[in-house]
Amino acid sequence: MSGTAAPRLSVNKTYKLYIGGAFPRSESGRVYEVADSKGAFLANAAHASRKDVRDAVVAARKGFAGWSGATAYNRGQVLYRVAEMLEGRREQFVAEVMAQEGLPIKRATALVEQTIDRWVWYAGWTDKIATVLGASNPVAGPYFSFTVPEPSGVIGILAPQESSLLGLVSVLAPVIATGNTAVLVSSRARPLSAMTLAEVLATSDLPAGVVNILTGSPVELAPWLASHADVNGLDLTGAPEILQPELERAAASTVKRVLHAPGTEPDWTQRPELRRLRTFIEHKTVWHPVGV
Repeated sequence: MSGTAAPRLSVNKTYKLYIGGAFPRSESGRVYEVADSKGAFLANAAHASRKDVRDAVVAARKGFAGWSGATAYNRGQVLYRVAEMLEGRREQFVAEVMAQEGLPIKRATALVEQTIDRWVWYAGWTDKIATVLGASNPVAGPYFSFTVPEPSGVIGILAPQESSLLGLVSVLAPVIATGNTAVLVSSRARPLSAMTLAEVLATSDLPAGVVNILTGSPVELAPWLASHADVNGLDLTGAPEILQPELERAAASTVKRVLHAPGTEPDWTQRPELRRLRTFIEHKTVWHPVGV
């Protein structure tokens, strides 16, 4: 008998969905293979269905009251905790970004570090939004008038297809920083970072339902998200260009606020602006009489 050990077979992972703080399989039972930048097998991912979209929206609606009702300071603390967890799994994110995007380790490390910094940046904005985006309005009369920003509700997000982590966080973090809840459809070809982020969220202080992540085909899932009457806003950043007019029409039929997709995927390494914080908030103006 030879003393040479047989080569070890690796345990291939099947990534599930993230809905309501849990990791269910797709109700359809479907999965698809995820390959690296060279076409080699990486893992299996759940192929979400229309029913999974509905379940995710229900979970997001259920989580909205608690999350939007929390103090801005508390939301900032929770998001900063997520950043701490991201830092702790930095090496895993670097490995996934390298594999999915075909980047050298130095470039992948820089993108992961910038992702963590981006999350911290949005966490720091939670208790400043009311001051910067709200107002005390001058009124010619015996009244105080205040304009206060409030979250819109449940936001559907089509994540960038190319930037598996930095782009993902750049579209997700501002939505929940302002008190909204999210149903996010990840990149179809590069979903691993999204689901590893889901594992981070599940083990942080983020309440169940605040973020729900689906993997699968944006072409299949986006129309159901756009037409869903209980979704209040839609971010089309990662939507296929050919599908965008249809999605905009569906969103209009249910009076959603829409963030239109750019012609090409943005350079996510650029400094973020307030635009994404502004997009999915409503402004409520309150009048209060002044005693004579």
